[in-house]
Amino acid sequence: MNKEITWNEFEKIEIRVGTIIAVEDFPEARKPAYKLTIDLGKELGTKKSSAQVTVLYKKQELMGRQVLCVCNFPKKQIGTFFSEVLTTGFVLDDESVVLASVEQMVPNGVRLC
Repeated sequence: MNKEITWNEFEKIEIRVGTIIAVEDFPEARKPAYKLTIDLGKELGTKKSSAQVTVLYKKQELMGRQVLCVCNFPKKQIGTFFSEVLTTGFVLDDESVVLASVEQMVPNGVRLC
């Protein structure tokens, strides 16, 4: 599954860093998830995301955490909720998710290159 892409294709993916500023339970989701509000800086503002990270993270542990988000996917409707960005992570064998994050704090909205 190592399909190569070109640099131009990679540049189309807009991955930016943001800080989680609110976390809510999402009982309507088919799989356990949280509703996240993420500050993606002045250019993009705050965006909503659904994240299936309830196995490894408690709500209070997510507050203030910086995460990597794909910001140029179309909105995805999950029940009555619209996920505006994809919060990225690594799915483990037990289907738990480890969030992708940055090593040091960086300004919200900075793009991965």
